[in-house]
Amino acid sequence: MLSKKTRYAMLALTNLASKYGDGGNSDRRYSQNGKHPSTFLESILLELKKMGILGSKLGKSGGYYLIKSPSEVSLLDVIRHFEGTIALMYCVSEKAYQPCEFCKIEETCKIRHVFKKIRDNTYDILQEATLASLI
Repeated sequence: MLSKKTRYAMLALTNLASKYGDGGNSDRRYSQNGKHPSTFLESILLELKKMGILGSKLGKSGGYYLIKSPSEVSLLDVIRHFEGTIALMYCVSEKAYQPCEFCKIEETCKIRHVFKKIRDNTYDILQEATLASLI
């Protein structure tokens, strides 16, 4: 299951993507509209800023805004940042690979083969799901 942090990040990003090019969108306004805890959302937005997805400006008309085009930000980027690996088993993970503790030869393991397909299909779907495709 995805964490609340990841889900809020995706919601905030789709909200900002729908306003792409219109300037900042304050986290305070988004928090009130979406009923999200302001300090929790602020920490998420700061992480997205550190990732290079968001920018921010101070002041009354300030807020957060996308610095990347909505077509350049995929759900894969967001999920990998907040959740880590997308694989369900470490032996099929690209980012967090660990040898399987149960099978002796990974190449012939039928279970690993299925979960590698799941991982590859999930990767492709999340990579194609950009903010642009969600708005």
